[in-house]
Amino acid sequence: MGKITTLIAKRIALGLLSLVAVSLIIFFSVGLLPGDLAEAILGQNATPETLEAMRRDLGLDRSAAVRYVEWVVGVLQGDLGKSLASGRDVGELIGARFGSTLFLAAYAALISVPLALFFGMATALFRNTRFDRISNAGALFAISFPEFFIGYLLIYLLAQNGLFPTMSRITEDMDLGERLYSTFLPALTLTFVVTGYMMRMTRAAILNVLSSPYIEMARLKGIRPRNVILRHALPNAASPIVNVISLSLAYLITGVVMVEVVFVYPGVGQLLVDSVVRRDLPVIQGVSLLFASVYILLNLSADVISMLSNPRILHAR
Repeated sequence: MGKITTLIAKRIALGLLSLVAVSLIIFFSVGLLPGDLAEAILGQNATPETLEAMRRDLGLDRSAAVRYVEWVVGVLQGDLGKSLASGRDVGELIGARFGSTLFLAAYAALISVPLALFFGMATALFRNTRFDRISNAGALFAISFPEFFIGYLLIYLLAQNGLFPTMSRITEDMDLGERLYSTFLPALTLTFVVTGYMMRMTRAAILNVLSSPYIEMARLKGIRPRNVILRHALPNAASPIVNVISLSLAYLITGVVMVEVVFVYPGVGQLLVDSVVRRDLPVIQGVSLLFASVYILLNLSADVISMLSNPRILHAR
């Protein structure tokens, strides 16, 4: 048990170190955006005195290192700063949108994860059959196209005839059924994007386990192929499957930017795009840090679950 605790502590330390590195990249990358922020806010007709006063108000007259330390201290205290466009607290802006993004990601996960596990196990069970070849071709088709292309294709096929709305506008007074209907197309788009990848990784993990000697012994005992996969292969293939599911869930949350833009979905991704257009730097930094934190947290969770589900990881070879 002590070894597990040590490994988990190391993973947490690496996650925190990664988050520090990402915060540095976010802050200084946002600062490299072209143009003068003060001029972008006040317009080209602003006088030099007004521009200088605006730069002082924004803190741009201080060095980048000082501004970074101030930003990090504020983040650690729960203060992400104020939006330059609206003057509202960045945390409030993100919080108002993050629930919608989580809803969309959970909706897509509830569809994609069972589908991926089913098709992954089925294609492993019936490998080299027509079903296997068609399923893999469909997975490659879904993986090969970007999200915005799949989104526009679904709009053309399912929204032009009025079957589903082209824009996924949701309000607080909507019940669950209305929300599910309004967000079906963006959820289906995300499902297409991640299901194929999860399916192929599940199939590969199970096929790798099926080549083991104990699987051959189970077959020689006359155990049905379905039970061989469900009772013997799947539990031992859980570690890589958990990893790929965690990475896919991280993508569902952090990779929704294009999907939210295509369907005008009021989530954090749409907020990020709008903030880039308005050069709202505090919001860009806050959303980027949130996405990075979620991605690192889910990767950390995948590592911990893998260690707990596969004790062989704890022992050096």
